[in-house]
Amino acid sequence: MRSLDDIAEEYEFLEGDERYRLLIELGRELDPMPPALKTDATQVRGCSAQVWVYPTGEADKLHFVADSNAAITKGIVALVIAAVQDKPAPEVAAMDVRARLAPFDLENQLSSNRTQGVPNMIALVQEHAARIAAG
Repeated sequence: MRSLDDIAEEYEFLEGDERYRLLIELGRELDPMPPALKTDATQVRGCSAQVWVYPTGEADKLHFVADSNAAITKGIVALVIAAVQDKPAPEVAAMDVRARLAPFDLENQLSSNRTQGVPNMIALVQEHAARIAAG
């Protein structure tokens, strides 16, 4: 997975439909999520599409897998994951993920239907991280 900084640099030079295509591409680059991990506990609530996020790895290096049944939403969750991927659990739990995603201006680039679940995606990632950091 590309770093969030690399994605932001590319995103900055794109417009309109090209940004949608980049999000779709990012979603395709996510590690595959085994169907067995798509449960109520891993599902993000409040999204217009179905979204699942699951942490793997250890507290010193969290790795997330995620999926969605909608291409753009899968790209959005890929952005959230890119902000936290392979970082220590305590860092992820305390991180201002919204601020890290600010350069993408998702609220103004996408419909409110597509972005309404972003805070819930961030919250679930950080809840997982906090639980793992606490041991």
